[in-house]
Amino acid sequence: MDKKLDRKLAAILYADVAGYSRLTGEDEEGTHRRLSRCLDLIAETINSHDGNVVHYAGDAVLADFSTVSNGLACAVDIQQQLREPNTDLPEDRRVEFRIGLNLGEVIVDRGDIYGDGVNVAARLESLADAGGICISESVRTAIGKKLPHDYEFMGEQQVKNITEPVRAYRVLMEPREEQKVISPEKSALELPDKPSIAVLPFDNMSGDPEQEYFSDGITEDIITELSRFSSLFVIARNSSFAFKGQSIDVKSIARELGVRYILEGSVRRAGNRLRINAQLLDTEMATHIWAERYNGSTDDIFELQDEITRNIVGSIAPQIEIAEVERGRGLPAANLTSYELSLKAQALFYDWARSGSPKLIEETIEGAQAALDIDPRNTLALWIQAYAYAMQYLYRWGPDPDESLARAWDITERFIQMDSSNPKAYMVRGIVHTFRREFDAAIADYGRAFSLNPNFAMNLVVMAWGESLAGLTKEAREHAELGLRLSPRDLDLWLGDAYLALLQASFAEGDFEGAKKWGLLAVQMGTKAPIRRALMIACCAYTDDPADAARHAQELKAFAPDFIPSILSGAMTLYKMPEHNTLLVDGLRKAGFAD
Repeated sequence: MDKKLDRKLAAILYADVAGYSRLTGEDEEGTHRRLSRCLDLIAETINSHDGNVVHYAGDAVLADFSTVSNGLACAVDIQQQLREPNTDLPEDRRVEFRIGLNLGEVIVDRGDIYGDGVNVAARLESLADAGGICISESVRTAIGKKLPHDYEFMGEQQVKNITEPVRAYRVLMEPREEQKVISPEKSALELPDKPSIAVLPFDNMSGDPEQEYFSDGITEDIITELSRFSSLFVIARNSSFAFKGQSIDVKSIARELGVRYILEGSVRRAGNRLRINAQLLDTEMATHIWAERYNGSTDDIFELQDEITRNIVGSIAPQIEIAEVERGRGLPAANLTSYELSLKAQALFYDWARSGSPKLIEETIEGAQAALDIDPRNTLALWIQAYAYAMQYLYRWGPDPDESLARAWDITERFIQMDSSNPKAYMVRGIVHTFRREFDAAIADYGRAFSLNPNFAMNLVVMAWGESLAGLTKEAREHAELGLRLSPRDLDLWLGDAYLALLQASFAEGDFEGAKKWGLLAVQMGTKAPIRRALMIACCAYTDDPADAARHAQELKAFAPDFIPSILSGAMTLYKMPEHNTLLVDGLRKAGFAD
């Protein structure tokens, strides 16, 4: 029987000389002497960081470390010490190393190490700049903030003999406090009172200057489409393109442009196939919020460009909102600006959506009002407050639900007067129109929001919800599916509304089994949602599933006890078509509810 191979987890360092063949061809003896001195220095440095030189292979060195922090500290130390021997040499005579560092499992045999962990380190070395360091995502994750360096994401790299793409990072070796990327006369701009973003020119990784038009076109289209979101502060094209072709720390760019978020990406072409990588960074928190890869054919290049732009924009706008919600949750209670107060109110609103707590919806309304007391023109606060009042009506909370709906209406009217180009204003007024049974006006408002910003995924799913109640089931399906495709990792609240729209459409068509399929997803995304529970009760009644009907009824009674009585009494009517409402009422009665 074959003996079991020894394995261990290690930080693997691979260093190699940039352009070694050229150097030896021009000055064989001189290059070898300089290389020998460099290899001695590297070995001493590795030993001083508790590392182990595994072997040499010509101009290359393989070493391993028991900790990632020792491995990266050693790599930085090596590169900094190697600068001195090269100082007095012309550039074409310098012996400069590239270093790759990976964290992975390796096979240990006969004093050497083998496996993909080693191979990835070697491939990362080939991606590094001369005198630079390239690390894998496993190293970046493990190192966290243990060392005083920043890291620049290089995208997903397809490297030789490695099946899966490698997510690589360039190490910016100067300590954070010493980086001087921004000239002294350029002080950091103050962040605006709304989420701010710069889209950096996408890198053309194809090596073909002819492809530059495509990477630039993608960047310009994303800037244009993001600018449709009036809730975002988007840096103009010319300012973003000032950084084209430069290798600059994104944190410094963010300071110079006065933005919190940076979107960067790359385009690579192989034959008629294109791969686009994109990532969104929060430069204040030094975190990656979102990353995605897109593949496509160049058969219709403009259609591909439109599709990728739509997908990127539709995905990152909600991710920025999620990041802002989390930021609002962590803000202190005192001395907040109007915008910061509205962020806290927004966080409360999303907490309410998950908990179904009447107290949280009251706190949301009060928090939005605190923001409006400081700045009556704060449109984020207006949007949150109007939406919260509409939900208070839907859940039948408070002494007078109709008064809550009237307040929601007044706020939406104010909102539109202040910012008639904001799609959120028309979206929330569409919701109020729907609850007032003004279905044609509601559909017109959703359509207005869509024309202002077709990439606004939240409006797409809310529009689908309204269309399914208005009997436009075909349109509802199309818009719900588009919303899900545009933002598949959106907040549960909005994904749940997409599934709710599909549930409502299937129910109206009498497809109760199909409706239950969508209803399960909708309830999973929002357990404290009255329409979802009521429709599931009716579906279960029609499909002879009394146990599940009783379970949904018990859940609904716990957070919205007056919802079903209001449906049965006619105080609230969901569907536009009488036959669809009758279907719901009869299903609830079949499940055991009485007027």
